[in-house]
Amino acid sequence: MARYTMRQRLVSIGEDFDIADEHGNPVFRVDGKVMRLRDTFVLEDLQGREVATIREKKLALRESMNILRAGTTIATVRKARFTPFRNKFTIDVEGGQDIVAQGDILHHEYELRRGNDAVARISKRRFALSDTYGIETAPGEDDGLILAVAVAIDEMAHDADGGDH
Repeated sequence: MARYTMRQRLVSIGEDFDIADEHGNPVFRVDGKVMRLRDTFVLEDLQGREVATIREKKLALRESMNILRAGTTIATVRKARFTPFRNKFTIDVEGGQDIVAQGDILHHEYELRRGNDAVARISKRRFALSDTYGIETAPGEDDGLILAVAVAIDEMAHDADGGDH
């Protein structure tokens, strides 16, 4: 099981930030690109290679963000409709089984599940006095995809509530 840490409300457009391992060592960097039409974040390894790009979809009926790798969409993150407090997101994975994010999204206490299997857990509990939360991925998962999903959900959840958390 891999463990990562990420800053809460991590993204303001134009800001870069690191995703660290459980020992605080940076393992990925997220570049918050300033684009004219849409929010875009690029997840890179420490050598500067793209792991995933997270791009807001403009003019969509419900808010969603695409996750791309090498220019091709590999997943789409969408807010589930008609759920109380927007505590559910669906992740449509291209060529794979879809993932559902459910729990207390705004407070960073939720799981990503594929069917009955947990693929990742996002939790702030171990970081009670900071603006940091942890992400644990199950063995054999595409950590780059999971981390990109967490970035997208964080951005979309905080856009929805209209403020910082």
